[in-house]
Amino acid sequence: MLPLRGGALLVRTSTTGMKSTMSPLDLRAISSSTPLRRRENIYTLPNLLTASRLVAAPFIGYAILHDQHALALGLFAYAGLTDLLDGWIARRWNLGTVLGTIIDPLADKALMTILTVTLAAQGALPLWLAALILGRDAALGVAAVYYRWISLPPPKTFGRYWDFSLPSAEVHPTTISKYNTFLQLGLMGATMVAPVLTGVELAGALAVGQYVVAGTTVWSGASYVYSKDAVKILPHSAGGKKGEETGKDGTGL
Repeated sequence: MLPLRGGALLVRTSTTGMKSTMSPLDLRAISSSTPLRRRENIYTLPNLLTASRLVAAPFIGYAILHDQHALALGLFAYAGLTDLLDGWIARRWNLGTVLGTIIDPLADKALMTILTVTLAAQGALPLWLAALILGRDAALGVAAVYYRWISLPPPKTFGRYWDFSLPSAEVHPTTISKYNTFLQLGLMGATMVAPVLTGVELAGALAVGQYVVAGTTVWSGASYVYSKDAVKILPHSAGGKKGEETGKDGTGL
């Protein structure tokens, strides 16, 4: 290893005898005990399906606000179908990505937020329940931003913060949280169906469903506070398979 101009070093490999020029920064990166995590391919079919569900959410809200109930139900059915399909494809062909674990719940939350706001605006959903659902999701969103920041390895830059091919933490949804999402979407779907089924009285069933969802919403929010395994900071290592498998069972941040 011989010094060159500009602080670069001449390095001779032991196996081939070939010479290459490396700067001190290059050598520091090689010798670092915390190498960067390998980037992953994010342009997969499950991610595209999830992204389409994310795009469909505002159109569902538009249809609700303009009393286009059939269109709203059709798009809602599409969102539910793609939610099932993207997960099945990811598991069947091993196409799971950390980005997928981020945008999948993001698409669910975007849909839930839009449904909650628009149905409450139409008077189909009580304001107290809408405030409870939105407040819980807002609190979890702030927590996600915080954990992403503290878990991001240096350098902590704006670009790296939003580069989701560099996972740094994951959130494991609690069991009650999964049930809560299912019940919330079920309640929203039933609320959207009510105007279409004009000859069926659903007011009593919807009232019961609203109180059940209120209970599971509070319970699921508290579960993230008291669960020790809900949030996991990922090790800052470039482990190929380990890095790829991180997001399969949890939500990457």
